[in-house]
Amino acid sequence: MRELVIAFGLFLFIEGILYALFPAKMKSMLKKLELVKDSQLRSGGFIFALIGFVIIYIIKS
Repeated sequence: MRELVIAFGLFLFIEGILYALFPAKMKSMLKKLELVKDSQLRSGGFIFALIGFVIIYIIKS
């Protein structure tokens, strides 16, 4: 559980620092996100989740 809280904190830190350092770029990126199909977003999200799970599994084993 501790690792999950640390991971969530790291996620928030990285997201926050990106918006703080590059606000115009982040706005532009979010506008471009509307052009991506839902199926592509779903596939990409699933792939990243799977990669994250594999990394966690390897580190924890």
